[in-house]
Parts: sequence; structure tokens; C-alpha cells
Amino acid sequence: MRQRSMSMIASVGAMTEDTVAEFGAMSLFTARMFSWIFRSFTRWRLLAPQLYEIGVRSLPVIFATGAFIGMVMAVQVYFQLADLGYKQFAGLLINISVVKELGPVLAGVMLAGRVGGSLSAELGTMKVTEQIDALTTLAANPIRYLVVPRFLACLFLIPFLTVYCDCIGVLGGYAVVVWIYGGSAHDYWFYSQRSIETFDVLAGVSKSFLFGAVIALVSCYKGFNCKPGAEGVGRAATESFVLSFISILIINFFMAVFFKAFYGAIWGLVPRGMGS
Repeated sequence: MRQRSMSMIASVGAMTEDTVAEFGAMSLFTARMFSWIFRSFTRWRLLAPQLYEIGVRSLPVIFATGAFIGMVMAVQVYFQLADLGYKQFAGLLINISVVKELGPVLAGVMLAGRVGGSLSAELGTMKVTEQIDALTTLAANPIRYLVVPRFLACLFLIPFLTVYCDCIGVLGGYAVVVWIYGGSAHDYWFYSQRSIETFDVLAGVSKSFLFGAVIALVSCYKGFNCKPGAEGVGRAATESFVLSFISILIINFFMAVFFKAFYGAIWGLVPRGMGS
């Protein structure tokens, strides 16, 4: 029994040590990447392909994600509100959920799978086939030429894709509420416009900047540090998605707490005792 307990403690200790070492290595990787962002400009010929790959080729996935987010929300809430006599507020509930939470988070998760997995697999293949080592041999810094363009593309395009997802989600909810269930188009837009503020939209979009940065950093790091062989590339892509997904959920929680406190501090809406 004692030997089993010691073995368990040793396993936990080894796992903790590996986690701390991985965090330290990723922090150094991030610092090197940011040093190249501020020290040099990314060439357009390096950035343009990433803008196309991350932005344009993600549009169909984001369209489907946004449309079904709005439609599923409409199916779930419309009749419950109708039973309570508040069906005129269906648009408000759908749209504020899409704009503040569901749109940014689910768009981020979908992009973590499509974009993050692709980046990890691509860079991992380059690592396995020694193309990254070849760049270093040619005195070309691989972080500058491979990581920085992908990071900038994710950082600037994922917020635009999130806004696109939000718009499609709003229209998807409208299609179900008005065209299928026969709700009022005036009520759908009127109560949404009266209650959803610019702050709500900016809160959702600001999250997507952090989501994009995390997806790019995690994916590039896993690709640069993948194990040899096809198995290593596949594992790097899987770990990239899982870690990005968990990071998105954690960031979303802390951002929600921050924006709630910030909004309450500005408008005096913080409940009594919250800060104690």
C-alpha cells in the first residue's frame, strides 16, 4: 500500500515537472515570436498565403457554424418563451447569446480544429522532414518566416470571422423565428436593437483576438516541437486542438468575469457584497 502511494506521488510529481517545463518552453517560444514581430516587418508574400488559408478557406465552416447556432437557439427558446407569453423577446435572447458567448466561443473552437490542426500538421511535417533545420542552416530564422505570418493572420482574421459568424447566427435565428414559426419580424429586430449594446458586441469580438492569438501560438509551438514520424505529426495536431480548446474555455470564463465587473463598475450595477 505504501509502495503504491509512493508510486502515485512520483507520477504526480513527474507530471507536474513536465507541465512546468512545457509551460516554460512555450513561454520562451512566445517571447522569441514577439521579438521578431517588433523587430521586423512581415513580408506580404509570406503573409498573403496565410490570410487566404486561414480567412477565405474558413468561411464555409464558419457559415455553417453560425447558421446552426442561431437556428438551434431559436428552436430551443421560442416555444418556451411563447408559453410564458414573452415570445416577442425571442430575438433578444437569441442574439445576445450569439453575440456575447456562443458566436465567439464556437467559432474559436471550430477554427482551433480547422486552422490549428492544419498549422500544427504543416509545421510538424516541416520539422520531421528537416525543412525547419534547413532554414536555420541558410541563416533564415524559422520563427520569423514561419510563425510570425501565421500568428498575424490568426490574430487579425479570427475576429473578422467571429463577426461573420455572429451575423450568420442572427440571420439563422431570424429565419427560424419569423419564416418557420411565424413570429414577428418587427419584434425580433426591435427588442434586440433596444437591449443589445455596442459594449456587448465589443466584448465578444475582443475575446476573439485572444482566441486567435492562443490558437496560433499553441499550434505553431506544437508543430515546431512534434515528435518524429507520422505518429508525432498526428499527435501534435491532436494536442494542439485539445490545448487550444481548453485555453479558449478558460479565457472565455475570465473574460466574462472581467467584462461583468467592468460593466458593473461603469454603470454601478455591481451587486452589493460582490467585492467583499
